[in-house]
Amino acid sequence: MTEYAKPIKRRKFNSDAAWGYAFIAAALLIFLMFTAYPVVSALIISFQEYKPLGSKFIGFDNYTETFKDSLFWKAVVNTIVYTLLTVPVSLFLSFAVSILILPFKKRMQTAFKAVYYLPAVASGVALSVVWLWIYDPMPEGIFNKITAFFGLGTHNWLGSSTYAMFSLVLMAWLSSHGTSIIIYLAALLGIDGSYYEAAELDGANFFQKLWYIVVPCLKPTTLFLLVTGVIGSFQVFQNAYLMTGGGPDNATTMVGLLIFNNAFKYFEFGKAAAQSLILAAIIAGISVIQFKFLGKDVEY
Repeated sequence: MTEYAKPIKRRKFNSDAAWGYAFIAAALLIFLMFTAYPVVSALIISFQEYKPLGSKFIGFDNYTETFKDSLFWKAVVNTIVYTLLTVPVSLFLSFAVSILILPFKKRMQTAFKAVYYLPAVASGVALSVVWLWIYDPMPEGIFNKITAFFGLGTHNWLGSSTYAMFSLVLMAWLSSHGTSIIIYLAALLGIDGSYYEAAELDGANFFQKLWYIVVPCLKPTTLFLLVTGVIGSFQVFQNAYLMTGGGPDNATTMVGLLIFNNAFKYFEFGKAAAQSLILAAIIAGISVIQFKFLGKDVEY
């Protein structure tokens, strides 16, 4: 008896599917308009000598010029130094503060979280103005008064190539930890209490519980904050732009600030687009390396 292939059943486009597509349509449209389209436009512009009224295709000239530009590589080095100095310390401070908040009751934890998250809600421009006031180069400046009290003298913190980068790093250390603290605290509250009970039965002290229970359980959270922190620090722009303008002598010129200057100060949009894509490739490469070497034993 001959067997015939069964006809393939095609899915019917029912009302549930229609509602599903309708719900994702807004998010998809926003993604296409504000993410996909700008990226594709930047890629096209990077191969052009861009002008509002008639652009000229120049191939890889913008990329070649960028790789030969000593200022670009100095900006890359500055960005790497800033990242290495800020991200690990910021993670450590956020973790330490979260550990200190954890023993309090829920209401007190909420109050602390609100206080630490407050700078993230405030305007970055307003915070920069406050830090400009703190770094006032006059002897009456707040930070100069503190250093003078400890016998370290007074300095032009933002106007000296020796101290300008340190000033931006210190500003990052002492602000904007609210998001990381909230995420760390949520992860700490999610650790099963039976782990601590078993450790106490074995006679473990506070630091042993911290090292053998808390740190391993928070690996996924730490990896997430590390990756996002590195991405954010490589894209830093506001602090350098408002505090130092990239000076003195380009000591605080970051890649993001350099891209901004090339685009909106020198109107070299093609070169700026090429540099932005190079920066995106650098960030993607670093993220892949982080997941490869730090995410091996991480379970989500």
